[in-house]
Amino acid sequence: MTSSAQQMDREQGEMPPVLVTGATGRIGRGVIAELLAAGVPVRALTRTPAAAGLPANVEVVAGDFTEPESLDPALRGVGAVFLLWTAPPATAEAVVERLASHTRRVVFLSSPHQTPHPFFRQPNPMARLHAEIERLITAAGLESTFIRPGMFNSNAQFWWAPTIRDGGVIRWPYGAAETAPVDERDLAAVAARTLFEEGHSGRDYVLTGPESLSQAEQVGVIGDVLGRHIPFEELSPEEFRRATEGVWPGPVVEMLLDAWGATVGRPAYVTSTVADIVGAPARTFRQWVSEHADAFRKPPAK
Repeated sequence: MTSSAQQMDREQGEMPPVLVTGATGRIGRGVIAELLAAGVPVRALTRTPAAAGLPANVEVVAGDFTEPESLDPALRGVGAVFLLWTAPPATAEAVVERLASHTRRVVFLSSPHQTPHPFFRQPNPMARLHAEIERLITAAGLESTFIRPGMFNSNAQFWWAPTIRDGGVIRWPYGAAETAPVDERDLAAVAARTLFEEGHSGRDYVLTGPESLSQAEQVGVIGDVLGRHIPFEELSPEEFRRATEGVWPGPVVEMLLDAWGATVGRPAYVTSTVADIVGAPARTFRQWVSEHADAFRKPPAK
């Protein structure tokens, strides 16, 4: 179907809805916003519809990946599904079978575990889960697109904002490790396009930001935007393990340490996927920080 025909269908209300899973998370909400802006009808899957807080023109339906049969009402009549896996792996096969029985088109939010760069080649449980879900989707004969984002800009807020707000020193391992973090809004824009545009079936898209920056450089950018110097102190992997013990899951810590350690000494893997699909450059890390600067500033005294 051509873009003009798709637009006509949307205007006439004939386009089947897109089902968005993980609908109440940051990525899911972003995908929903992009679809609505394009005139695409949206159905949102959540375990608790009453607490979804989504726009009034979104059809919110109940469903739970741990109970695959609960998905049937949500899947009826959909034209495509945005699949963001939000459950243990035990029911993945049954869920994919349910998808295949109701729709032909799935866009799966995966990870860049096949990308030929050492940062993405370190074995970890999430990569294994994503690879298995991809295998199930392919075996089911679904028309699929795999979206593979790297690190997110927003990690900087979760990792460093509390310390920066308090005026402290960022103590972190592998300061020289370079990544190319992507803005979640760019991810949402790409995902939405692949859900309603033709030409993306069978494609495999790795998404990154537009530039390779070391972790220490990222902290420096935050300082530049805030107008002050933020000290950075290198931690050893063992010191980082001790600092995060009981706060971060151990497997996540080991996954990150392995990935950062493997990439020291070489630039991050950078793609032009966002610009190629959306038609606008991917947002830079500095743009993201500028738009979220208040998250790094100490709140004014009351």
